[in-house]
Amino acid sequence: MRRVGVLSVGPASGNAATDAFKQGMQDLGWVEGRTVEYRVTDDQGDQRLAGMLVDELIAQQVEVIVTGSAVGTRAAQRTTKSIPIVMTFIVDAVGNGLVASLARPGGNTTGLSNQLEDLFGKLIEQLHAAVPRLRRIAILLNEDNPSHAAYWMAAQRSGAALGLVVLRVSVGAPANFNAAIEQVIAQRAEAVVVHADPVFSAQRGKLADLLRPTRLPVAYSLSNSVRDGGLISYGPNVLASYRYAAKYVDKILKGAQPADLPVEQPTQFELVINLKTARALGLTIPQSLLLRADEVIQ
Repeated sequence: MRRVGVLSVGPASGNAATDAFKQGMQDLGWVEGRTVEYRVTDDQGDQRLAGMLVDELIAQQVEVIVTGSAVGTRAAQRTTKSIPIVMTFIVDAVGNGLVASLARPGGNTTGLSNQLEDLFGKLIEQLHAAVPRLRRIAILLNEDNPSHAAYWMAAQRSGAALGLVVLRVSVGAPANFNAAIEQVIAQRAEAVVVHADPVFSAQRGKLADLLRPTRLPVAYSLSNSVRDGGLISYGPNVLASYRYAAKYVDKILKGAQPADLPVEQPTQFELVINLKTARALGLTIPQSLLLRADEVIQ
């Protein structure tokens, strides 16, 4: 029986991403409860909580730690130099100092790293294509996220290219969500774009509930928020990334060293549009955009 620790960024039970990882392991021949067991925790994107949970996983003698955020990965790296760490959905692992390079990660960390900040500008383009009348867009950023500056630069570049006014709205802890929404309204934003962040993901229900009364179109990097009522998303397929991460864990459990396994980037991207939300907002999505969508929620 091998033991794998999963430092999740969502509810520890019923987390779709964790389930996708387990399915990936099962597809490779690992049977939960017979050949492998999992220790799943939930850091909610909290740096302090992540460190404590990594300690718990190590105390349970896990052989590999699977992480779903830069915060969790960094906490694991600070705690252990020997237990392999497999990243599943990390933004710019090189730029964030988590690995030396994609080809030669070095140390005890490898896995998947995406360039969501490069795709962030594309998300704004898709939002503008969906609602061409937009001129003022609020960018919701978590300044505690190491990649927030890259997201903001991408938003500025895209906004300039499209002739849009991009409005920076900073938020950290969920306790600040209300103030952030008030700022969105005060700046007369006509739409909101939310970047991929563990805090926003873990609290996506609360964030959606607060944004809904504004009746503004909301675009997300991650598709699960669109399925929860957002208007549009564009980014990597999160579940596919978690399934793929199982290949790294499989190799490590069979003797491979993380330093010898190059970090890969996601290859599956998806455009998701929620037509139900569009109708509720009185919007008509161009047919040309609907035809390009990977999923249209009716």
